Amino acid sequence: MRRLLNTLYVTTQGAYLHRDGENIIVRVDGEVKMRVPIHNLSGVVCFGQVSCSSPLMELCAERKVALSFLSEHGHFYARVDGPVSGNVLLRREQYRRADDEGASAAIARSIVIGKLSNCRTVLMRAMRDHPEEIPTRDISNASRHLAALLGLLGHDQPLETVRGIEGDAARWYFSVFDHLIVKQKDSFFFRERSRRPPLDNLNALLSFLYTIVRHDVGAALESVGLDPAVGFLHRDRPGRPGLALDMMEEFRPLMADRLALSLINRQQVSRRGFKTTESGAVMMDDEIRKTVLIAYQERKQEKIQHPFINETVEFGLLPYVQALLFARHLRGDLEAYPPYIWK
Repeated sequence: MRRLLNTLYVTTQGAYLHRDGENIIVRVDGEVKMRVPIHNLSGVVCFGQVSCSSPLMELCAERKVALSFLSEHGHFYARVDGPVSGNVLLRREQYRRADDEGASAAIARSIVIGKLSNCRTVLMRAMRDHPEEIPTRDISNASRHLAALLGLLGHDQPLETVRGIEGDAARWYFSVFDHLIVKQKDSFFFRERSRRPPLDNLNALLSFLYTIVRHDVGAALESVGLDPAVGFLHRDRPGRPGLALDMMEEFRPLMADRLALSLINRQQVSRRGFKTTESGAVMMDDEIRKTVLIAYQERKQEKIQHPFINETVEFGLLPYVQALLFARHLRGDLEAYPPYIWK
């Protein structure tokens, strides 16, 4: 399980990765910058102009180390994996449930309950941490609306209704997101969510964090034999990892949104690390990406008490634990999928 905590992120432009026996070698301008034993890793993520040798790809495939390629500012391009493994019966059950709208609605409802609960916790923690610096009345109002929407999810709902509730909740949550920023307000602000491309510093930071969370969730799903492409809340679309997008919904608030706010409010990132291209897209420089990745890895090492399995686990293992619980639900061992709800 702990291999899920070990992901190698390569952000230096022009880096070249190759194989030396059972090790990954990272070279920049011909100079060896890093040597990492393959057995220490669960994934390798390459940002921008980073290339890999064919023997290294073969080694990663053999050892089930996911190799992902992203743009310099974090847009996902491709993922290289070895042969599909896992229980074929589990995947067939996943496909059957995905074709059943009622079963899909039940799973989507559980996922959205987790997302809304965790979004509400982000708001409530912000009021606790910064009571004198944020408009608590507006945030309390948004929190109450999220609670009301959670109440609607307390009983069965059609899939389109679940999607509508999720959309309403996102609007309420992001309507007060700007209030959660208490430092560097001239450089980091939230007006609306912009993705491809991100059009301001905060959206660039959020997109980058969402991408690496998605990578970890996809790796966790594949590790238990599930198909990341076939989702329930996010329906099938060529090239879209529907189940990975589903499962990461409950992790966005605590593993990405909360971390982004902490980095800004603690002034661990600044406007100097962001640049706007001629097209209007905002990108982070190499130093900012390193800062964010270090903070993300440190966050993954933090211990929490999982409310369902009643065990202490690292944050970084949450996607794996939830993937196991999801597989148990599909096998019939659990009546419903229990999302992770952050307290």
